Amino acid sequence: MSNLSDKSNGTADGWWSQLNNYQRLVFVVATLAWLFDCLDQQLFNLARSPAMKSLLGPNQELMLFGKFPIQAGALATSIFVLGWATGGMIFGSLGDRFGRAKMLSVTVLLYSVATGLSALSHSFTDFAVYRFITGLGVGGVFGLAVALVADTVPGHIRPRALGVLQSFSAVGNCAAGLIGVAIALTAIGSNENYWKWLFVIGALPAFLVATIQLRMKEPESWVQSRDKAISEGKRAGSYRDLFGHGIWRKHALLGMVLSCAGVIGLWGIGVFSSDLVGDIVAHNFAEAGASLEEVNKGKQLWMSLNLLAFNVGAFAGMLVFTRIAVNLGRKKAFGMFFAGSLLVTVFVFQMIGKINGRWDIVWMAPLMGFFHLSVFAGFSIYLPELFPTRLRATGVSFCYNVGRYLAALGPFTLGALAAGFGKTAQKAAEDGAPAGISETALAALKTVAKIDAFRDAASWMCLIFLLGIVVLPFLPETKGQPLPED
Repeated sequence: MSNLSDKSNGTADGWWSQLNNYQRLVFVVATLAWLFDCLDQQLFNLARSPAMKSLLGPNQELMLFGKFPIQAGALATSIFVLGWATGGMIFGSLGDRFGRAKMLSVTVLLYSVATGLSALSHSFTDFAVYRFITGLGVGGVFGLAVALVADTVPGHIRPRALGVLQSFSAVGNCAAGLIGVAIALTAIGSNENYWKWLFVIGALPAFLVATIQLRMKEPESWVQSRDKAISEGKRAGSYRDLFGHGIWRKHALLGMVLSCAGVIGLWGIGVFSSDLVGDIVAHNFAEAGASLEEVNKGKQLWMSLNLLAFNVGAFAGMLVFTRIAVNLGRKKAFGMFFAGSLLVTVFVFQMIGKINGRWDIVWMAPLMGFFHLSVFAGFSIYLPELFPTRLRATGVSFCYNVGRYLAALGPFTLGALAAGFGKTAQKAAEDGAPAGISETALAALKTVAKIDAFRDAASWMCLIFLLGIVVLPFLPETKGQPLPED
């Protein structure tokens, strides 16, 4: 039976050997789709700051509704996350209704093409449109890939397979870091429009679509569930059915809250660690008398190294989370790693750059990545265990992506807090500066004040991790339980 969990008929550590050739193909294709999805996300994080500078000038601020100042990079991220949430809602339902493999092809093609178009942006408006469309495709991939694997591989190795699938997201993120390092160390990095190359590279996964379309078929369990639902007058991929059933409605709403804590934590706080590192490095290089070109290249290099180090830790964290979730239970694993995320993230944002300068990245970034992304392995393992086959992609996508509508407020909130704290801190620095201080020295004081304000804003937002802990007592423990059916 494919719906038994955590109880192996063979050697637990040899889960790969227990898959037949087609099951391995499904796992590899779904994993690559998610890997490239994450590559696209992180290339955007690297390209965001230079793209905003190129499109808007050095200020990189917009006036929202003509009144409220907001950092353009934060607004672009919020728009991307909104597209992500919308795509997850749409394609999760379509995947249950028309097939996981078919819709996975559509989503990969959509985010690949829109990423390539992002390189052609001439203004913030068209850039934001392309990022929203990219988000539509990106948002659909997770629920479809997870449901496809969950419905295909044997149930007793499903948690390990899904944990490893999610772990490979860190490989995509590391690949983005290596690409960023390569660009920073080449002549391309000297060009102020080098960010365009990041988006061109992100468009390459479109080639994966051909493999999906030619070799993939829908899982037998999905076909049987669809036919059974039709014969009983039920609908696959129906949000009305999802929320019309008491248990599935409860799982959907509580799962959304759980996912929201992790998603806001990552996209409202974690991904902006690269921006903080970039500002710290740029300030250090400028103080050392480096040229503008050297500052830009140094900033890009260290932002990429931060991303790389963050995701090396994330890969290890997701594997450890998977082991704990299999052995001790899903809820215990979530509780441990949400608490660790809160404590470690506050520490890193407050202390990075203050102990050993830019070299703090070498150990602080992996430490934060270990906790931040580990819970996403939990989402891939746990969320499919909350819903029946005919609603699995819909339920998983709802939990994982609808929270992004709230998560989209994360970058917006962080940007607004940082801007507000920054103006106050810079004014205080100016008022407290010694008489006769040079303009250069005053500018340096203001830069430090702005960086410290960003540290404080991110630290306050870390309280979101408590939400993931608070909701756990109301959710079921699914360790050792079969996948639910109705």
